[in-house]
Amino acid sequence: MFRTMRRSPQALTKEEIDEVLTKETRGVLSVQGDDGYPYGFPINHYYEKETGKVYFHGANFGYHIDAIRRDPKVSFCVFGQDFVREGEWAKNVKSVIIFGKAELVDDMDEVARVSTKLCEKFPVPPGYVEEEIEKDGKRTMVIALTIENINGKLVNEA
Repeated sequence: MFRTMRRSPQALTKEEIDEVLTKETRGVLSVQGDDGYPYGFPINHYYEKETGKVYFHGANFGYHIDAIRRDPKVSFCVFGQDFVREGEWAKNVKSVIIFGKAELVDDMDEVARVSTKLCEKFPVPPGYVEEEIEKDGKRTMVIALTIENINGKLVNEA
């Protein structure tokens, strides 16, 4: 069903994949847009190793919500900061690509839980999460991405 990585010697380990998903704050979520065109957009995420899911949050309406309702199959790409190994000139970057199914969740307890976990990745002031949930919680939705296929790769630009 899913293709195997062509450059398998560059594959990341499970631990490296988990590190990229946990450490990095943003990725590109791609949905099946209108008229068969893919629609990818940058979005903050929270990776929960225990459940093996990736979570997003945002408004409970919009183009991507309509697209997920129509077809829950999505892909999500995250990549880290590029780096140069000592003594080399070429840049390297670790990337992770996920294929899976997105579920729209509007349960307020889950919205609050995921929003809190997402905000832990950022230097938000005390009370920020609670204020935002109070203000916009009813218009917020969580997207829970169940991973069906995942791979990571170390890209060397030499």
